[in-house]
Amino acid sequence: MFDMLAEMFSYNFIIRAFIVGTLVSLCAALLGVTLVLKRYSMIGDGLSHVGFGALAVAASLNLAPLEVAVPVIVAAAFLLLRLSENSKINGDAAIAIISSTALAVGVVFVSISGVNTDLNSYLFGSILATTTADAIMCAVLAVVVIIVFALFYNNIFAVTFDETFSKATGLKTGVYNTVIALLTALTIVIGMRIMGTLLISALIIFPALSSMRICKKFKSVIICSGVLSLCSFFVGMCTSYSLDTPTGASVVIVNAAVFVIFWIIDIVYSKVKKQNKL
Repeated sequence: MFDMLAEMFSYNFIIRAFIVGTLVSLCAALLGVTLVLKRYSMIGDGLSHVGFGALAVAASLNLAPLEVAVPVIVAAAFLLLRLSENSKINGDAAIAIISSTALAVGVVFVSISGVNTDLNSYLFGSILATTTADAIMCAVLAVVVIIVFALFYNNIFAVTFDETFSKATGLKTGVYNTVIALLTALTIVIGMRIMGTLLISALIIFPALSSMRICKKFKSVIICSGVLSLCSFFVGMCTSYSLDTPTGASVVIVNAAVFVIFWIIDIVYSKVKKQNKL
């Protein structure tokens, strides 16, 4: 085991991927709890499709992929908020509109240009595709996400649990909803290289759902979600290296397995607790 870890971390590209993946996992875990509780967890999936569209256009025009994806995904996050605030279009419909349109644009550009090799790494993730420049950019964005989340933790907590009451007390809920959307967009961007645009949303949802099976308080759920996300990424990355499987898919499978385990624990605990009351 230790020999395998020593061999694995002897490669620079794995060290870069590990650093980026750890930061992505932490960011996704922090935001995942809020998005799941607000019933807006599919925003990650919607923005990841937008990311694919942006990357396809950038690859077709020989532009820097991440530099194009960042402003496009952030703009899409703001647009989703505006559409969701319209009483005629609910959140799910807004996500469907944005994601399907972006995916269609991406497919058309790929078809016209014939570029597909680089896009595969964005679709499904690839640790080999993570360059030093990508790692630095992702690290900076991840630190920004973590700091902003920590600074506005109390207000994000208030908006998450009772947006109506928070608005009545004078809290600018629209501002903090925008902050949540912005942080989610940045998390999608920094996770696309490792997890892929089709799998990054799973990293947002699974740790939050798993931790909610056994934790009941917001802070404890966030802490548990962060720990689970980091551990799942590490195990998934080691599994990927030892079995020569795709990193993103391996991490998602580990997260899914953890969710099943926690789900079983919750069921068993609930039955035992019910029997003790009888």
